[in-house]
Amino acid sequence: MESTLEHSDKIHIRDLMVRCIIGINEEEREKKQDVIINITLYCDIRKACRTDSIKDSVNYKTVKKDVISLVENSSFYLLERLAEEVAALCLKESLVKKVIVTLDKPGALRFARSVAVEIVREK
Repeated sequence: MESTLEHSDKIHIRDLMVRCIIGINEEEREKKQDVIINITLYCDIRKACRTDSIKDSVNYKTVKKDVISLVENSSFYLLERLAEEVAALCLKESLVKKVIVTLDKPGALRFARSVAVEIVREK
């Protein structure tokens, strides 16, 4: 049986570029690098569709600001850990039942545009 979340409404935050300390190598621990964040928030926003009121939806501007603050002030070694922290932050929103977080680290591997980690978390 399929999860009802697969058919829920979604809010996407796409290609949010933030700079942070991320990586295991010595040089990565000294200089901030670009990380590109994509977030899909699974939520029921039918009420907001009827009322046209932000109080009945997820305020994605607030989510974006919180994610930027978290990431810019972080210094994790692994993208996996950073993705986990971003997901946990998103799940604090009352309407969000599930989140998909994809983090790209451009230029992490020679000959590759980026390396990415994607995680899925639910309440």
